[in-house]
Amino acid sequence: MKVVTLCGSMRFFKEMQEIAIELETKHDCCAITPVGGANTEPDSAAIEKLSKAHYKKIDIADAVYIVNTGGYIGRSVSEELRYAQRHDKEIIYHEA
Repeated sequence: MKVVTLCGSMRFFKEMQEIAIELETKHDCCAITPVGGANTEPDSAAIEKLSKAHYKKIDIADAVYIVNTGGYIGRSVSEELRYAQRHDKEIIYHEA
């Protein structure tokens, strides 16, 4: 079973949850998603901890799944993508 970490803008959080379900039920993957969906904005210390945890999720994954709806890849996801490439992770794009 392939472990896949989803990376994408939090504006696509709901879509990432739906993609995770599809990956697990139809593609025999274990999907790791970002933490989100809270009604409050995390402070800078919390954002730093969440970011560090997300990079660890990339470390333990076989692949990253870039949720680039409408072709959008923001700064954070671009950094995560470069990190995944440097660590020889398979890159899967939601939209080509």
